[in-house]
Amino acid sequence: MTSSSPDVTGRIARLFLYPIKSCAGIEVQEALLLETGLEWDRAWMVVDEAGDFVTQRTLARMALIRPQLKTSEMVLRAPGMLALHVALDAVEQPARVKVWDDVVDAWDMGALAAQWFSDFLGQKLRMVRFDPDCRRLSSRKWTGDVEAPVQFNDGFALLVISDAALDDLNTRLQTARHDAVGMERFRPNLVLAGVEAHDEDRVGEMQVATERGPIRLKPVKPCVRCPIPNIEPSSGIPSPEVGDTLQSYRQDPRMNGGTTFGMNAIVLAGAGQVLRV
Repeated sequence: MTSSSPDVTGRIARLFLYPIKSCAGIEVQEALLLETGLEWDRAWMVVDEAGDFVTQRTLARMALIRPQLKTSEMVLRAPGMLALHVALDAVEQPARVKVWDDVVDAWDMGALAAQWFSDFLGQKLRMVRFDPDCRRLSSRKWTGDVEAPVQFNDGFALLVISDAALDDLNTRLQTARHDAVGMERFRPNLVLAGVEAHDEDRVGEMQVATERGPIRLKPVKPCVRCPIPNIEPSSGIPSPEVGDTLQSYRQDPRMNGGTTFGMNAIVLAGAGQVLRV
């Protein structure tokens, strides 16, 4: 992998996708790249009775819901629950749901899925799937002339973080006598190796060489971190050390002083090709 600057060369060390928004991710060795990001990434979402999306920000136990993608189905597991099998090619009735400020078309996944999520998370919820005929776009404030479609992502197709950025954070955590943390807390799609800490903040474009020509990705917006990185993925229990440490050195004046870690990126070219570790 190279950036548009000739002096920055790295590689894709890890790939993650998150089939259900705010539930646990899946680490993969390769993934089909679509205009909207990695195939199956944020294709499903959990909503409340009003159709508004819910996340770990208010329901930290969502971190414990672990999907597994198989040939024709997705299997969901959570502590104390029987596995839920969701067909990849089936939906039930149409729905209208809200993700941030966008109201979009979706498909409800039915009563069994709704009961499963409601039982585990302790309130009435439903599971929905993004309608592929709906076109939801990233903010043109950040993408400029590029129309960059997304599914249920917070706002952009991909999140990119360097291994070195996490190493730097963990050095600071350990200096403050806190435990090191894993990359899973930050929910990236691409993890870069062989670059300096936060090089992802500085490159204008990333190119990934493939047999069919380059995949071109453009980092467009620093990722302002919410409380989710404070949640330990294996337990669903939050504690403030990660957010407090990031705030001590990653406040970004471009984002009104918000704490940033990683870069949101869009797909410029290469949809239909495969990204590989």
